[in-house]
Amino acid sequence: MEEVFVPAIVVIVLFIGLPWLIFHYVTKWKTAKVLTNDDEKLLDDLYDAARRLDDRLCTIERIMTAENPDWNRNCLPGRENLSSQRLLDQIDSLDTLDEPLSRSRRKVK
Repeated sequence: MEEVFVPAIVVIVLFIGLPWLIFHYVTKWKTAKVLTNDDEKLLDDLYDAARRLDDRLCTIERIMTAENPDWNRNCLPGRENLSSQRLLDQIDSLDTLDEPLSRSRRKVK
């Protein structure tokens, strides 16, 4: 009786249990790579908050420049040799590099 029982258990474990275990975790790993709807919503909310903060910062910079054109020279040490307009042009050129990604590119597939 024991001579049949042990090989049967070994065959069941090798041909049913082990493949089931491997396929189970492969499926788990594949689903873990995908963003959930909650993750996408959180990313969209964070992106919108970052855009609003960026707009507010630009507004503050415009107000500060209108009140004191040399304010940025005082804030950025080592930039004393740059004129205000040249420094603002450099800042604006950096802003153009930060174009928002389209919604389709931001989502992970």
